[in-house]
Amino acid sequence: MDLTPSPGDESFRAEARAWLAAHVPRTPLPSLETAAGFAAHRAWEAELAADRWSVVSWPAEVGGRDCGLGRWLVFEEEYWAAGAPGRVGQNGVSLLAPTLFDHGTPEQRSRVLPPMARGEVVWAQAWSEPEAGSDLASLRSRAVRVAGGWLLGGQKTWSSRAAFADRAFGLFRSDPDAPRAHQGLTYLMFDLRAPGVTVRPIGRLDGKPAFAELFLDDVFVPDEDVIGAPGEGWRIAMSAAGNERGLTLRSPGRYLAAADRLAALWRRQGCPAYAHDRVADALIGARAYHLFTQEAASRFLAGAELGAESSMNKVFWSEYDLALHETALELLNEEGELAEGAWAEGYVFALAGPVYAGTNEIQRDIVAERLLGLPKGRR
Repeated sequence: MDLTPSPGDESFRAEARAWLAAHVPRTPLPSLETAAGFAAHRAWEAELAADRWSVVSWPAEVGGRDCGLGRWLVFEEEYWAAGAPGRVGQNGVSLLAPTLFDHGTPEQRSRVLPPMARGEVVWAQAWSEPEAGSDLASLRSRAVRVAGGWLLGGQKTWSSRAAFADRAFGLFRSDPDAPRAHQGLTYLMFDLRAPGVTVRPIGRLDGKPAFAELFLDDVFVPDEDVIGAPGEGWRIAMSAAGNERGLTLRSPGRYLAAADRLAALWRRQGCPAYAHDRVADALIGARAYHLFTQEAASRFLAGAELGAESSMNKVFWSEYDLALHETALELLNEEGELAEGAWAEGYVFALAGPVYAGTNEIQRDIVAERLLGLPKGRR
């Protein structure tokens, strides 16, 4: 692995840094878990897209810069170091888009990706159900074949961004007679404002609707919104899950910036001794994660696929994120508990990290069985 940046990389970094310095809002945007904040973040996505900074690794014809994975990591470092807003389009950009690049049709990519890049269409993930979360194959929501498309029925839950999003993507059981639970599933996109869709927001600890339940009653979806072949949904979903747990959902740039902010907070609070080791651990952890991701990216660019290492990655960043925010709130004392702000909101979000994208218990099982070769545990 050669981490030496090329002259082109340095030029790209300088261009990104200059653009962000000129455009990042001086006043933090309101929380994207509110209607006003969601609209403000959508406008920010449009501003990024106007100069093709919203999806730098995508091909130019769908709004990107054709920069590839390496420069995407560079951009992420600059983005978070500049204190830029959280990305409201992350579900679409990080989860649906890679799936469409791998399994979608040219028509789907040209129709779906440009408005996603501009923030005009924000996507929610509709995978989890009341009895199917980490055990995703046990899902019951159905897709029934009709002329020209499918009728969706059932319930999804814990759908991130769904309270304000425009469309969603998820798995549905299209062949209830398939011999195994992960067979006979189909991956579909659908409109959250279509007839038959009911969106019921779920309040977070702070009362903001970060998630929603979706109730689907004979929701029609045309054939053009099926991703891949009907019945092949599990295979397609697993490639999306690898992206979620692995490289794209939590870039190292986010944690490098957060660890530096934590160290600055510690110094402002008088360098209390009780937090010295934890702040040091946060700084070391951010840099270790950065190197791990660089190594994974190098292997990926050399042709390797993201495998069970994604599960190890997910356990690390979710537990790291929680520990970092807990340390920040302790340094802030009652101010951190009571005030609205990045640390308080970040802590509430970090609490969910060990659960979403597949619980950490399940990820540890995957690491034990597939990376370490240990026997299957009891479930």
